[in-house]
Amino acid sequence: MSVSAPPRPPAPVRGADAGVILGEQPIRRPDTRSPKVMTRRAWWLVALNFLVPGSAQVLAGNRRLGRVGLAATLLMWVLVVLTLVASLVWPTLIVDLGVNGFVLLVVQLVLLAYAVLWVVLTVDTLRLVRLVKTRPGARPLVAVTAILGLVLGSGGAVYAAQQLLAPAREALASIFTNNAPPVPPSNGYYNILLLGADSGLGRDSMRFDSISVVSVNADTGAVHITGIPRDLAHVPFSAGPMQDLYPDGLEGHISQTCGWGPGINQLMNAVEVCREDRGSGLYPDAAANSSTPAIEATKDAAEGILGIEIPYYAFVDMKGFADIVDALGGVDITVQERLPKGGGPAYDGQSAEDWAIGWIEAGPQHMDGDTAQWYARSRYTTSDADRMRRQRELQQAILAQANPANVLTRFQEVAAAGEDLVQTDIPSSLLGFFVNLAVKAKDQPVQTLELTLDGAGIDTDKPTPEAYAHVRELIQQALYPPSPTPTPEG
Repeated sequence: MSVSAPPRPPAPVRGADAGVILGEQPIRRPDTRSPKVMTRRAWWLVALNFLVPGSAQVLAGNRRLGRVGLAATLLMWVLVVLTLVASLVWPTLIVDLGVNGFVLLVVQLVLLAYAVLWVVLTVDTLRLVRLVKTRPGARPLVAVTAILGLVLGSGGAVYAAQQLLAPAREALASIFTNNAPPVPPSNGYYNILLLGADSGLGRDSMRFDSISVVSVNADTGAVHITGIPRDLAHVPFSAGPMQDLYPDGLEGHISQTCGWGPGINQLMNAVEVCREDRGSGLYPDAAANSSTPAIEATKDAAEGILGIEIPYYAFVDMKGFADIVDALGGVDITVQERLPKGGGPAYDGQSAEDWAIGWIEAGPQHMDGDTAQWYARSRYTTSDADRMRRQRELQQAILAQANPANVLTRFQEVAAAGEDLVQTDIPSSLLGFFVNLAVKAKDQPVQTLELTLDGAGIDTDKPTPEAYAHVRELIQQALYPPSPTPTPEG
């Protein structure tokens, strides 16, 4: 009896028919003998690696590595979507997180880790492509495209981490050093003492040449700025050590070694420079609260003048204006009168033509940092009120130039300049709240009041107690305007 032989397995298909069978999985098991197939596959892998990092490995390589890449990519997408949704639903939360140094550090590390992973995935994708099997003319294009995708993707993550987040975190840590609990708003307002000082060349001591109080409505974000002339004399003080020393207002002190005048900008000498203890006996907690005795004394003076509570200050060095203006690429200002550059006359009556080292001509100008600094400083050929106006103009010009696109492109320079420009005792926990108030105030006009003869009817050289009482009334009217009486119907 014959036994039939078992059926033989089919012979492997070769030639043109092989592509049909191999084509069932052309990405993972392509026909390596076909440059056309390998080239098409290469473009698919490079595109997938750029659009969905990790997908190239899942389809054609190490699936475990691919799953890690896909998980990281999906996580990044989810975080971006959640951030966008939260910015619309809970904008305060996003701002609070965005100005938190620890959160910024975590985001920075995550971006750097993702950038490293993207590099690994791109190198592995180029291995999977097998360039030697592609068409000769396509090889450099595929390689360059993969590298460009790496630069855009991984490079973008590194740029965000190192050029945006790192400087922002360092600037926040440098400027906002006060970790004390925030003070609640006073009668609905956060009042902040804004000081402009000039530590530039030729200054024997730094004085507060620009003094103003910014009052921000805690609900609406509405802003009112009160300008206090630097030479305002015999200023009263709120309850505290300076009121104990000067119950009738600040008095000058004549001395051949160290004296001061009665103006408010003389408080630096009166409180720090001319005292052996440098003011520590008057304000022992100033340093611990990220402040100085001179600043605290100026706070007490501003409170006494305006009759409002001022818990915080922001100090701006006029010398640092040059750096911030240059970092922003310059500012646009229309100059109203020709102004001299220079340290001023050597004697009374000396013509500006004799001592000026240069001039700022009248008319529209795009100022660099040096010119803007002199614009804010100049006072010898104009009044103190004019100088205050110019400083306000410069502040507004800087804010106008600090648009998101400009700041992002110059972020590292802006952040570095900000560290040298600004000091404050505003706690970092309030920063997010103030940013949200700034957004609310964006479309509202800023109200101003200058404590000059024209602005408030006060003689800065010889102010009377009645004049200061009038100023306090004006402040109350400005911050708490009466509600309009409804028009009767009929």
